[in-house]
Amino acid sequence: MKQSVGAKTMAMPTPVWLVGTYDADNKPNIMTIAWGGICCSTPPCVTVSLRKATHSYAAIEARKAFTVSIPSQAQVAAADFAGIVSGRDIDKFAACNWTPVKSELVDAPYVSEAPLVIECRLLHTLEIGLHTQFVGEIVDIKADESVIGDKGYPDITKVQPFVWDSCHRRYFGLGAYLGTAWEIGKTITAKES
Repeated sequence: MKQSVGAKTMAMPTPVWLVGTYDADNKPNIMTIAWGGICCSTPPCVTVSLRKATHSYAAIEARKAFTVSIPSQAQVAAADFAGIVSGRDIDKFAACNWTPVKSELVDAPYVSEAPLVIECRLLHTLEIGLHTQFVGEIVDIKADESVIGDKGYPDITKVQPFVWDSCHRRYFGLGAYLGTAWEIGKTITAKES
């Protein structure tokens, strides 16, 4: 029997992403978020949801662009730090020993040391409640050569992203390979109704 735990933000897992922006003074900033994901395949898009009180919120609205740097498990402490402090007060790139790289395609910086980067042009803004959802059209994805896999795409086992458990405020690496999509499901025998 299932037990009700109430209406809470408990989707599992949630990604750990670093949203890159330039503020009004042209200073590069990053913000760690967990409210984000892929939202459309054509055009390819991601969403990130931020509170209006954040330093990055106004930057996305003003520049109509953002990046998503996907950190590796080795970068968990720095990624956590980037979500604890505000870019209004601290240069997070310097504090985390990360290098800001100006995107050539959108008006936003990304983290050079992150193995995978998504460059986005702001497509839509949706006021939801405490958070505003920004839909970014993916203009390009950049990956370190060291994380490129067999088919010329980033390999998740090389990127080593991590996820956040919002229930207990913990980070986890990804688990073992379970099967190939659109293949493992063929092991189920469908019964006619």
